[in-house]
Amino acid sequence: MKKQNSAVAISEIRPGQSIELLKELHILTRDGKLNQDTRRKLKQVYHLYQFIEPLLAEAQSLADHGAGKSYLGFILYDLFFKEKETGHIYGIETRKELVEKSRQLAERLGFARMSFLDVTVEESTHSSALPERIDVVTALHACNTATDDAIHFALTKQARHIVLVPCCQAEVAATMRARKNESLGKTALSELWRHPIHTRELGSHLTNVLRCLLLEAHGYDVTVTELVGWEHSMKNELIIASKRGNPRKNARERAEAILREFNIEELAPRFTY
Repeated sequence: MKKQNSAVAISEIRPGQSIELLKELHILTRDGKLNQDTRRKLKQVYHLYQFIEPLLAEAQSLADHGAGKSYLGFILYDLFFKEKETGHIYGIETRKELVEKSRQLAERLGFARMSFLDVTVEESTHSSALPERIDVVTALHACNTATDDAIHFALTKQARHIVLVPCCQAEVAATMRARKNESLGKTALSELWRHPIHTRELGSHLTNVLRCLLLEAHGYDVTVTELVGWEHSMKNELIIASKRGNPRKNARERAEAILREFNIEELAPRFTY
């Protein structure tokens, strides 16, 4: 029996998309085709775009934190902003070589309303290269506290929408681990994180719960869902927050209670401001 060719037609690609961009992002092979792996990657891209597209309807600016190669920014520009007369995307990344490559690619593709900054999240909050307000803030796979820094940036910039895929949340788990013996004497709940693997997993979960409460305390409606199937990635939690102007009154109190219960009150400045 002949082995079936793994390459498939590119009819699944949306009309008007830049083939050169998809090759640069390794979604298309060098000869402009899709194979099994790249087809799955394309489906994931479109799946994420379905979540973000409705948030862009009235957006004039989007900042992507921890942009890396600006994979997300380029896709959003190509699918949405390219055909509009207004709207600007800012990629924020500390690695200068990635920023320079992104600048070169944007120029080559004619994506004029894309800017790339080689600054930290904290520096970006005060950078004159960014507008005072940003409509949409994204941070995908921003490791550990980088997601919290992106949240602080979004709150400072009065973002209408925030899209987060957190990654490698270690700070809360490390604090729980450091105070484990003390916690074991205080509450039976400490059995939830007595074993190292449970400390890691529970710490990650608590981190995202506290982030959601922080956003709700600042007047955001929060939705939490999975980004892709678990078979593709364990870092799979997608948090979408939209400003509605009605802070959840007890959100900060709940966050403070959780910090006390889990004996990690020293983290209050990060989650209850």
